[in-house]
Amino acid sequence: MGKSIPEITLNDGLTLPVIGLGTYTLKGNEGANAIQNAIDMGYRLIDSAYNYENEGTVGEAVRRSSVPREQLRITSKLPGRYQAYDKAVYTIQESLYRANLDYYDVYLIHWPNPKQDTYVEAWQALIDAKKWGLIRSIGVCNFLPEHIERLEKETGVKPSMNQIELHPFFNQAEQRKWHEENNIVTESWSPLTRGLKDLHSDNIQQIADRHNKSISQVILRWHYQLGAISIPKSASPVRQLENISIFDFSLDDTEMSIISGFTRPDGRINNQDPATYEEF
Repeated sequence: MGKSIPEITLNDGLTLPVIGLGTYTLKGNEGANAIQNAIDMGYRLIDSAYNYENEGTVGEAVRRSSVPREQLRITSKLPGRYQAYDKAVYTIQESLYRANLDYYDVYLIHWPNPKQDTYVEAWQALIDAKKWGLIRSIGVCNFLPEHIERLEKETGVKPSMNQIELHPFFNQAEQRKWHEENNIVTESWSPLTRGLKDLHSDNIQQIADRHNKSISQVILRWHYQLGAISIPKSASPVRQLENISIFDFSLDDTEMSIISGFTRPDGRINNQDPATYEEF
């Protein structure tokens, strides 16, 4: 069966594991094998997106796996170019057709695209798709508090989660606090800053050595103790197992502060500011 991963309950009652598998760039038979291996190892949350062009790969991995569909939590996301209501409805359906799934557990708006100013009607499409049984839980990605407040004000429905860029160089303390105050779960994309290239410092290595863990395990444990769901991507069975083997140790307050202290105002990986960034 593999590792048992703790769960968190969203504001609509759906439970999600506190760590899942990111699938960006995992495609084709190789990708399906990697995702299937992760499921067989114990992963239950699989993150995809329409723009990753691998929803079919995710669906194939689900079918190959021996784990019952109802035990899995599959996520996908609506791209910016299809935020108009009718287009959003068709795209949600197309996402399901691509994956050959009857429903998504979680479906998110990938970016707010504020210049386009159609994210509210996209949100209404997600609300309706949930009513139709196509989605179990609806949320957003990369939304700022003002975007989320507008969604709730104009539709009466609050997102269950907000998937945001979150890693030691951009710890999103203020946004995370706002999520907590508003009962919205934080999910971290690029939780390991896409390879940990800049995190091999003496301080973090000392923390890892103290716990007999790798740097990546220490960082993922940091996410967990922040209360965020993380979705690290890996096609390697060894790394996949390593990434979920983080529940047999804990970081103390000093260690958490050291890791959080790496944050900086320009810490975004690609300078993708949701206030201005427009996704295609």
